Amino acid sequence: MKKKVVLAFSGGLDTSFCCIHLAKDRNLEVHSVIVNTGGFDDAELQEIEKRAYALGVASHAVVDETENYYQSCIKYLIFGNVLKNASYPLSVSAERVSQATAIAHYVKKIGADYVAHGSTGAGNDQVRFDMIFNILIPEVEIITPIRDLKLSREAEIEYLQKHGVNYSAEKATYSINKGLWGTSVGGKETLTSHQSLPESAWPTQISKNEVEKVSLDFKNGELVGINDEQLSPVAAIQKLQAIAQPFGIGRDIHIGDTIIGIKGRVGFEAAAPTLIIKAHHTLEKHTLTKWQLTLKEQLATFYGNWLHEGQFHDPIMRNIEAFLTDTQKSVSGKVFVELHPYRFQIIGIESENDLMSNKFGSYGEMNNAWSGEDVKGFSKIFGNQVMIWHKVNNHEN
Repeated sequence: MKKKVVLAFSGGLDTSFCCIHLAKDRNLEVHSVIVNTGGFDDAELQEIEKRAYALGVASHAVVDETENYYQSCIKYLIFGNVLKNASYPLSVSAERVSQATAIAHYVKKIGADYVAHGSTGAGNDQVRFDMIFNILIPEVEIITPIRDLKLSREAEIEYLQKHGVNYSAEKATYSINKGLWGTSVGGKETLTSHQSLPESAWPTQISKNEVEKVSLDFKNGELVGINDEQLSPVAAIQKLQAIAQPFGIGRDIHIGDTIIGIKGRVGFEAAAPTLIIKAHHTLEKHTLTKWQLTLKEQLATFYGNWLHEGQFHDPIMRNIEAFLTDTQKSVSGKVFVELHPYRFQIIGIESENDLMSNKFGSYGEMNNAWSGEDVKGFSKIFGNQVMIWHKVNNHEN
């Protein structure tokens, strides 16, 4: 009886090679699985399933992880206003962690002896997948044919042709990875340090040029409505993406440090994530205290970096999520945004929890909570120790 292997399958060249190699060369019963994190429609999933069976898999499964992806990961990236290097919303990083976790659960479900993925030895994904599998299913052996055999694209195509599988030798100009929390774009330009992606490379072309106003409704830190229409958070993200991406908002090139210690560039378009995080942060600046904002920023930076490196299952992540969730109790209200070609502007907010309230005085003129004499005394006490230090050390300035 053949042993079972679960293959993380995308339908591309690498995982197509893996299907044949695992069955023919390793004599394993191949069970392919694709994890949808919001990047595939039904037609695309059906085409991928058709290809998997044509390659001879024993079974093929689709795991729809979109809702859980939001609840277990994206939600906290919003709570933390996480933008790596102040620009990148961790679109692929978060997605891979969610996919690897779902695949590990599927391996347990069908009782497989092995798990396989098509990562090469050059990037982050190999570490994320390997590490999460080692954490969640340590008794299951990991097989990585592309990395281990160090195969070229041409060698993979030749191998498939020998086994009666035709695969075009013409490589797509740009590699696209689409998910709920953004789309990544890789091409020859991103392999350089100075070239930008051309307009034609972006999956969503510019089709809006007139200014458009949009209001975003948040409840306890989550986006739950757009233009007064109440939506689930996942539906709200999808709708905002459809509204804003045709402006070219949220396009950028991320330059980052890979887990294995090399620099890399990748283009991304992420209108909804960028808008949501900036709008959410603006609402927080009105509704949270100075030290809530300060500590949140420190913890969220760590959270984003640790997630990027695949360490999602470290218990410290659950601790940080609990803190972030607690801070969101007062983060409710409406944020008003103007959309322009290639940019947006946060106009302002409305919230019952707005700490910038005229109940306590007229801003810039007077305050009803204390007198001028109170401030004189406070200022003297607040600077007292520093004054003593200067006196003791004879500092005139």
